[in-house]
Amino acid sequence: MKETAADGTAAGKARKPGYRRLVRSAGRRFAVLYALMFGISTCLLAVSLWYSTIGLVQRQVENAIHSDDLALTALAQPPDGNLAEVAEAIATRVLSPADVGSIYLLVDGAGKRVAGNLDSWPRGLTEMNVWYQLPVSRDGTESVALLRAETLPGGAKLIVGRDVRVRAQLWRVLRNGLIWTGFLMVVLGVVGAIVIRSIFRRMVRDISITSRAIAKGDLSRRLPVGVGEEFDELAVIINDMLDRISRLMDGVRQVSNAIAHDLRTPVTRARTRLEDAALHAGSKEDMQAAIERAIQDLDGIVGVFEALLRIAEIEAGSRRAAFASIDLTQTLWDMDELYRAVAEERGLHLRAIINAPLPVFGDRELVQQAVANLLDNALKFSAPGMTIDLSARLEDGVVQIVVADRGPGIAPADRNRATERFFRAEAARNTAGSGLGLALVSAVAQLHNGTLQLFDNNPGLRAVICLPSRE
Repeated sequence: MKETAADGTAAGKARKPGYRRLVRSAGRRFAVLYALMFGISTCLLAVSLWYSTIGLVQRQVENAIHSDDLALTALAQPPDGNLAEVAEAIATRVLSPADVGSIYLLVDGAGKRVAGNLDSWPRGLTEMNVWYQLPVSRDGTESVALLRAETLPGGAKLIVGRDVRVRAQLWRVLRNGLIWTGFLMVVLGVVGAIVIRSIFRRMVRDISITSRAIAKGDLSRRLPVGVGEEFDELAVIINDMLDRISRLMDGVRQVSNAIAHDLRTPVTRARTRLEDAALHAGSKEDMQAAIERAIQDLDGIVGVFEALLRIAEIEAGSRRAAFASIDLTQTLWDMDELYRAVAEERGLHLRAIINAPLPVFGDRELVQQAVANLLDNALKFSAPGMTIDLSARLEDGVVQIVVADRGPGIAPADRNRATERFFRAEAARNTAGSGLGLALVSAVAQLHNGTLQLFDNNPGLRAVICLPSRE
C-alpha cells in the first residue's frame, strides 16, 4: 500500500509540470478565450433568434386574443349589450376564413353553452383574466390553444383563444435547428480554437527560435518581420534593441583594441625613458628630466581614461539629475571671449554670431565642455590665417550651435565613424589627441535628447549640435 501511495504521489508530482504548462501556455489560453467568446456569441445569437421568432409569435397571438376579447366584451356591456349580440359576433368569427385558428366559447350564468367552436369548458381553466395554454377539443378535433377567460355582465363567461399548434411546430423546428446549430458551433469553436492556436504558435515560433539563438550568443540573428501587425511592431522594437546592443558590443571591442593599441605607445615610451635614465643618466638633472617626461606620458594616459569615464558617465544618464532650465547665450559669449585670445595667439581669427535667446533644459557645464571640444578641434586643425566660425540660434524649437573651420575636414566615408571612441581619420593621424573629443560631444548631445551632425564646410568641417528648446 505504501508503494502504491508513493507511486501515486510521484505520478501526481509528475503531472503537475504538464498541467502547469497547459495552464501557462499563452497559445492555449488564447485558444480557450477564443472558444469561450465564440460560445458566448453563439448563445447570444440563439437567445436573440428565439426572442425574435417564438417570442414575437407569442406576443402577436396574445395581442390578437386580447383585442378580440375586448371587442366581444364591449358588446355585452349595458345598457345596450346582451348575450345575443355576443353570440352573433362569435358565430360570424367562427365562420370567417380569416379566423380559422380562432377559438371561442360563450356560456350563460348557468354554464350552458351559448355559442362558440369549443365542445366544452377546458379542464384546468379555473381563473378569469389569466393566460392558459391547454389541450382543447374544437369541433371534435383535439388541439392546443392559448386561452383567456372573461366574466360578462349577468354571470356569463367568455373564452377567447387561438390554436397554437403551428407555434408548437415552429418551436420544435427552431429547437431542433438550435440544437444542431449549437453542435456545429461547438465543433467550429473547437476547430477555430485549434486553428487560432496553431497560427499563434507559428507566429511565436520564429520569434522563439531567433531569441534562443540570440540567447546563445548569435547577435547577428534578427526577428522576422511580416508575421502580423502587432508582432511586426514587437519584432521591429527588439531588432532595434539588438542593433543597439551589437553596436555597443562592437564599441566595447573597438575600445578595448584602441586602448591596447593607442596606450601601448606612451606606456612603452615612458618605460623606455625611465629605463634609459636608470642606465645612462649621468646626473641628477638628467634623471629628473627623464622622470618628468615619463610623468607627462602617464598624465596623457590618465587623461584618456578620465575622458572614457566621463563619456560612460554621460551615456549612463547620471548627470541628468542636475538638469535645469538655462540660457546658453552668455555661456557661448564667454567661450568666444576665452577662445578668441587663444586663436589670436595662434594667428587665427574667431568669428562669433550668437542670437539670443538660447533656452534649453540641460547641464550648462556639459554643453560648455562639448562646445569647447569642437573649438579645440577647430583650433588644432586650422592653419594660421584661417577663420573659425562660432554661431548659435533658435529655430523651430531647436537650439543650433555651429562650429565651422577651414581645416582638412573629415572625409564623407569617415563621418559616420567620427563619433566612435578612439577613431581618428587619416588627416588626424599625425596630430596629437586620443580620438575621444567628438565621442564626448555626441554623448552630451544624446543626453540632452539632441544630435551632433557633421557636414563638409568646403573646405573644412562644420559641426552642428542640435538641442531641443525648453520653450
